[in-house]
Amino acid sequence: MKISVKVDYACRVLAEMARLHGTGALAQIEQLAAAEAVPPNFLAQILGSLRDGGLVVSKRGIQGGYALARPPEQITLYDIMQAIDGELLGFSGNFEGRTGRRMKEVWTELRTTLDEKARAVTLDTLVTRSGSAMYHI
Repeated sequence: MKISVKVDYACRVLAEMARLHGTGALAQIEQLAAAEAVPPNFLAQILGSLRDGGLVVSKRGIQGGYALARPPEQITLYDIMQAIDGELLGFSGNFEGRTGRRMKEVWTELRTTLDEKARAVTLDTLVTRSGSAMYHI
């Protein structure tokens, strides 16, 4: 499994939007792109997928922008990955042969574990409100 650049950018941009959550301010594409080093044209596509996935809402016009559709603690990494790339671990569908059925069981167990872990990480855990991360040794 490989995490796509699109998912990585989506997580980073949503974390930036989480910092604004509750302030009433809307995030602008240009500001998000600069803050998270995401190409603006690519960001527009990502925001469209996130809107279609129900994770962000948008408002058009001069005063427009983007905001989270629900609180950061209610948006999981699983939600983000689903909105952008679909299934976290897709299967080939070919489970024939002597080992095919066992491989399907193994892949299913792995996907279940991955789904559980991704559902346990919420957007608010990705946010460092002070602007710098704190490391403990």
